[in-house]
Amino acid sequence: MNEPHKTVEVERKDIQQKSDSSMVASTFIKYAAYVLIFFGFLYFLVKYVFPKF
Repeated sequence: MNEPHKTVEVERKDIQQKSDSSMVASTFIKYAAYVLIFFGFLYFLVKYVFPKF
């Protein structure tokens, strides 16, 4: 009742996330510009449009 010894090969893969710093920087600049435009628009509304009501 002895079973033969089985050999099992295990394949390992190391996954590394690549980060392109120029892509990260350009994305940050893009969203920073969106935020500045948004707050600039809010400032315009509060300063010039809302006082007219």
